[in-house]
Amino acid sequence: MFDAHDFFKNRLSAHMKEISRYLRYIFNGHMAFAIIFFIAALAYYYQAWLAQLPKTFPSAWVIGIAFGLVASYSPVTTLLKEPDLVFLIPVEHRMGPYFRNALIYSFVVQLYLVLVVVAALGPLYFHSFSERTGKMYLLTILVLLIFKGWNLLAHWWMLRIRDVGVRRIDIAVRLLLNVAVFYFVVDGEMLFAGIGTLLFVAKFLYDWGISRKQAGLAWDVLLEKDQHRMQAFYRLANMFTDVPHLKHRVRKRHWLVALLKRVPFSQNATYDYLYRITLVRGGDYLGMYVRLIVIGGLAIYFIPNIWVKLIFGMLFVYMACFQLMTLYQHHRAIMWLDLYPVDKRIRQRALLALLRRLGLVQTAVFTVVFLASAPIYGALVMFAGGVLFTIAFIRGYVQRKIA
Repeated sequence: MFDAHDFFKNRLSAHMKEISRYLRYIFNGHMAFAIIFFIAALAYYYQAWLAQLPKTFPSAWVIGIAFGLVASYSPVTTLLKEPDLVFLIPVEHRMGPYFRNALIYSFVVQLYLVLVVVAALGPLYFHSFSERTGKMYLLTILVLLIFKGWNLLAHWWMLRIRDVGVRRIDIAVRLLLNVAVFYFVVDGEMLFAGIGTLLFVAKFLYDWGISRKQAGLAWDVLLEKDQHRMQAFYRLANMFTDVPHLKHRVRKRHWLVALLKRVPFSQNATYDYLYRITLVRGGDYLGMYVRLIVIGGLAIYFIPNIWVKLIFGMLFVYMACFQLMTLYQHHRAIMWLDLYPVDKRIRQRALLALLRRLGLVQTAVFTVVFLASAPIYGALVMFAGGVLFTIAFIRGYVQRKIA
């Protein structure tokens, strides 16, 4: 006899084993050190920023928007797989315990985001509202947890709707109401917070009423949402180890391809062409590289201490080179590469040359940021250090790793 509760436990156990296996690779020694250093530096400068925070700073808006976003972001992890569209639809009437457990699991998993935001904004809250006690902040956190649960249920009900436009409007309305409620709660305007809560409850009941009118679950929508979340996790894990479950996405980006594909028409340039096109069109390599440049540039610009600037610059150059190493394994499942009459050493040299260029470009950008925010000797040290580090890291660690 089919037991939905036991079925969910088995599916969750397999899911947790798979996730934990990849998390070990993501949080390895290199990345753990980088994360710890990054958090410590941010905490130090966060406290220094709070010490000189002006009284006119809109703390209520910042906290209200952050809490509203956290409450609104409430995806439902169903752990469904493609065969379920065939084998589970006939027993949909017995799947109540399964989806109830999925909702509980989704809520518990998302508590980490709540804890991170609450811990990060706590110092800002107590600095801006020093007359308030800790109980007021705990009450605000309790309200956040309640709204988080309501948003999760509303999101689950709206997943019965196949119209993407309707679901997006629902998310936008709930986001505005969440931000308004938390702004008024933090600002101490409890009357307006109560009115916003009543409006949200009305929207909540409206979503429930719409879901009741649907004939059944939109199984394909649930599966699509779950697959998108898992593919996002696989893309992250693929930056640290091989992920056989990853489905690579290909983007056109014609103008970027036209800029990068100018290579000699010869065997020696075969992999130069392949890796350039893969960087631009395959996976999330280009997006990750640009994000690291932007975040690193902002950190270098706003951090006042020049030596900490240099450390952050080297750290982000390292992170980019380390994560782009996975380009070497991107085409591992395609047998065409084994048919190329090209020596393996040419393939390795092509990747090393591309990583070296990307590291030098990143170093040049960070040097320009140094010129705009620090003395010129800092820019010179950043440029020299970035060039030496890029060459040493690629010739040492990366070359041994891909060999």
